[in-house]
Amino acid sequence: MLPTTIASLQSIVGPRWVRHRRAELATYTMDGLPTRETVPGVVVLPGSRDEVVAVVRLLAKEQVPFVARGAGTGLSGGALAESDAVIIALTRLTRILSVDPVARRAVVEPGVINARLSEAVLPFGLAYRPDPSSQTACTVGGNVAENAGGPHCLKYGVTTNHVVALEVVLPDGSVTRLGSASGEPWGPDLVGLFVGSEGMFGIATEITVRLEPIPASVETLLADFMSVRAAGEAVSAIIASGIVPAALEMMDQACVAAVEASIYAAGYPVDAAAVLLVELDGAGDAVTGEAEAVEAILRRHGARGISRAATPAERARLWQGRKKAFGAMGRIAPDLAVQDAVVPRSALPAVLDRIAEIGVRHRLTVSNVFHAGDGNLHPNISFDRRDAELSERVHDASREIMEACVQAGGSITGEHGVGSDKRDYMPLIFDAASLDAMCAVRRAFDPDGRSNPDKVIPVHACREWRAAGVP
Repeated sequence: MLPTTIASLQSIVGPRWVRHRRAELATYTMDGLPTRETVPGVVVLPGSRDEVVAVVRLLAKEQVPFVARGAGTGLSGGALAESDAVIIALTRLTRILSVDPVARRAVVEPGVINARLSEAVLPFGLAYRPDPSSQTACTVGGNVAENAGGPHCLKYGVTTNHVVALEVVLPDGSVTRLGSASGEPWGPDLVGLFVGSEGMFGIATEITVRLEPIPASVETLLADFMSVRAAGEAVSAIIASGIVPAALEMMDQACVAAVEASIYAAGYPVDAAAVLLVELDGAGDAVTGEAEAVEAILRRHGARGISRAATPAERARLWQGRKKAFGAMGRIAPDLAVQDAVVPRSALPAVLDRIAEIGVRHRLTVSNVFHAGDGNLHPNISFDRRDAELSERVHDASREIMEACVQAGGSITGEHGVGSDKRDYMPLIFDAASLDAMCAVRRAFDPDGRSNPDKVIPVHACREWRAAGVP
């Protein structure tokens, strides 16, 4: 990175908020995925929307690539930058700008922590529903970039279902607004296009979100099974009954053992092959009836034991075990490759069997914790990235898992995004014409390809980019 560029960035945000020494850059060489690591040229931490605009305009003038980054909890290698690029870290933009409890809207800056937003609107009897497992650390801006989901997305939807308007800084430094606070799109749904674009279209500096009322009644059930297949069949049966739980999560025995051996122990039975966590919410009588129906379905499909949370504290404990499962797996090995794919619910039992076979064949420790209700799988591979041969086996197994999910009628990502990790898998599900269309959309926002370059789209497969002379 040119010293003149560094000096110009310092003049915008102040020397304290520009990182360019090797030791300072170490924090930004990875996100939550341990299989990808690159050192950026420089990191700049703007403190306001105006500073973001000034930084992007400077980089446009000097034709420098950039990558927007939130808390770095992403799991696709999407928030990494090469040595010729600048990371724009948005973690200082942490203001909740407004809350309208009547319209059920909140306006926030991109660095607001997901869980902090829900805490802020709780006194109004409202909540921000997208709840990624990393919600105590991840930012709303990062959620927008990845279209993040979470355990409760089964009933309430993912981030795109809760974002109604955006202020966006485009890669040339211009500022535009997408959507409207009323939630009604005027013309093309550009908010829907931007959410999930993984930083390729620009930077959201102001996010207007939809809030939801806290339900009057909640029932949380824990069921354990002596086979993963039986648990998977129970999931399909619940959905087939017409009941839509707020959340329907599964953990296998390896995951349960890790949780129960950690400080996040939730009282899960460690001898079970799998546990299901089912949450229902809504009006009191309706929830009671649905809970009884779900319990009957679980028993018919072989549930060995079923318990219900009797108090908010018990419910919180059950959810703690699920949401902290990834952290608990740190007891198994120093690194964890969290995969993310989606399959039809009916295919869950067969695909889980296939994942287990892949793990055994590659001599890997694989555990599963995932959103069973919508077939969003998270096979987790515990390993040590310092072992090159082991890391190569992790890479090979990950690709086989993705191929198995696609062959079952699924997709390569449900909520973690494509980033750099799954970029080369895109041709598994998209033909050349579809990839060309994606390239054309990207160039409409970013003709020079400077905003989060080399992510998501395998440009070597896109005729439109090749014709433009992009390497």
